[in-house]
Amino acid sequence: MSFIDWSVFAVYFGAVLGFAYYQSRKNVGVEGYFLANRRLPWGAVGLSVMATQASAITFIGTTGQAFDDGMEFIQVYLPQPLVMVLLCVLFVPFFYRAKLYTAYEYLENRFGPHTRSLTAFLFLVSRGLAAGIVLYAPAIVLSVIMGWDERATILIMGAVTIGYTTMGGITAVIWTDVVQMVMMFVGIAVALVILFTTLPAQVDFGDVVYIGGIQEMWSSVDLSWDPTNTYTIWSGMIGGFFLALAYFGTDQSQVQRYLTASSLKQSRLSLIFNAFLKVPMQFFILSIGVLLFVFYHFERPPLVFNSAEVALVQESDLAGEYRRLEEQQGQIHSLRRDATLELLEVRHGGGDTDEIKERIGRYDGQLRGLRQDAKAVVAEVRGSSSNDVNYVFPSYLIKYVPVGILGLMIAVIFAAAMSSLDSELTALSSATVIDFYRRLIKPGATDDHYLLVSKISTLVWGLLACVVALYAGRLGSLIEAVNQVGSLFYGSLLGVFLLAFLVKRSNGTGAFWGLVAGMGSVFVVSVTTDISWLWYNVVGVGVVMVVGTVLSLFTGHSETVVGDLP
Repeated sequence: MSFIDWSVFAVYFGAVLGFAYYQSRKNVGVEGYFLANRRLPWGAVGLSVMATQASAITFIGTTGQAFDDGMEFIQVYLPQPLVMVLLCVLFVPFFYRAKLYTAYEYLENRFGPHTRSLTAFLFLVSRGLAAGIVLYAPAIVLSVIMGWDERATILIMGAVTIGYTTMGGITAVIWTDVVQMVMMFVGIAVALVILFTTLPAQVDFGDVVYIGGIQEMWSSVDLSWDPTNTYTIWSGMIGGFFLALAYFGTDQSQVQRYLTASSLKQSRLSLIFNAFLKVPMQFFILSIGVLLFVFYHFERPPLVFNSAEVALVQESDLAGEYRRLEEQQGQIHSLRRDATLELLEVRHGGGDTDEIKERIGRYDGQLRGLRQDAKAVVAEVRGSSSNDVNYVFPSYLIKYVPVGILGLMIAVIFAAAMSSLDSELTALSSATVIDFYRRLIKPGATDDHYLLVSKISTLVWGLLACVVALYAGRLGSLIEAVNQVGSLFYGSLLGVFLLAFLVKRSNGTGAFWGLVAGMGSVFVVSVTTDISWLWYNVVGVGVVMVVGTVLSLFTGHSETVVGDLP
């Protein structure tokens, strides 16, 4: 990056951290550290809820995935408006009125200590793994742009995030999220504008839509019932519904956010805010990936976007094979570019375009085949599989984005990653201290003692996230990796909460063993079948609800019910 880019990066980044630390001075005690003393407005909470999910992974993994597969990922997000409404009606009143620190406290009141401990433990495992993936995302950007080693980047990022999260708590996290989301909206707009301005002058908006449509990149609805296909309307609306309901309704990293609001009404408004904005935002981010696909019809793309892997191959015995593939790619790309320009000329003239479109489709298939062959060469050199989907957008930024704007875009991605990681750390720390330490290890200690332990816990979880991040690069698409990890746990956790809210005769025995059965069934399904990970959420919910209800009928109903519907 240039001096101007570094300056923009430093000013923006410093301002965000300074603003967050300034806001965190209002914290008082453990409640201030974990819940901001329950005083935040709905707008800040709503942006934080969105930012916790929309991390740097959203910018990096989603755009890269759309470059390869088009808009199909949007189907996972379609049920989110309905999910937000259901949360406002069912989940939020129970949590907010009970004056809880964590979602899992409610389960002890409803089902007893064993169920609370198990659900909190499963959250710590799942979110601890996901935190490492979130930390790995910006390491990709910096390794591509500056040539830094990913391991060093991970440790630097982790140290900075752990530092201000440990000092500022949830207030620093949420106000960082607010700035980050505003800048992410700006970043989306800037990326779209730059992509259009870097296209050939004769290519207009209609042409972009048309070229993407030739390869069905804009197609976002697949009506197939194939359970092995992750991105269909049914897996999105059913599996995605339960995934989103579990994430926003039972994951402490989300529940903690709307517990910081100043009233129940403010909590609900924060979620309704997300209901209106989340799907459009995701659509525009995916559109960046499709626009990259169109852009690289006119500019030659790298055969493999991960420059570090390319450098490794070029120093190996397979360097000649890789050069041969690059030469073939260059020839075929030239043919596709010429055919694309010919297509636009004929289209504008009103002529028949069928033969040209068929030609372009054939060239596109050949280019995709060459990319797969190149990845196989990289995998042979590395000794492990290669997936460069996360490098597509960063590679474009470094080569084509103007000076100054590049620094801003990198700052946005950098801050986005840190804002998501700090959210994970505060949630992990709150579950550790509130659900385990204060309850089981040292009850009755002073507030100052718990505050100190909370900061130590944040530090420990941050270090663990760094360790996980060192191996996250082997997981392929980061946006899929996060959701896959979550789907192993979320459905079963959601099933326990639905038992608590909806089945009045359910008890602790049914809930505990229902959760065990749900986790076991998801594990069996994941290793013995090829069904998509989105359906794991449905399996987990169904098994927990059925087993929990049946066992409760045979062992007597629970007498303890906390919270009432409004």
